[in-house]
Amino acid sequence: MLIVVLSCVDAALTLTLIGHGAYEVNPFMAPIVGGSALVFTLVKVGLTAGGVVLLTLAARMRAFGKIPVSFLLYAVLVGYGTLVVYELRLLEETLR
Repeated sequence: MLIVVLSCVDAALTLTLIGHGAYEVNPFMAPIVGGSALVFTLVKVGLTAGGVVLLTLAARMRAFGKIPVSFLLYAVLVGYGTLVVYELRLLEETLR
């Protein structure tokens, strides 16, 4: 659940930063963010939630025969946490 919450926070911060002149660096999401904020948020959170569901269902398996899929869930969580901290720092710099 925390991954999906962080995805929502990421979407809100992305839209806020774009409103202050930033741009989306993810080449898959960049075309979507230029349109409706609602569509962007739904696509972003929907893709993340779908990925989390799939990883959770496969949590007892191993990716590439070696890496526990459950480890990938924690890696995604750390990645989103890091991204949100980065975006908060960008926003802080932008608002100065």
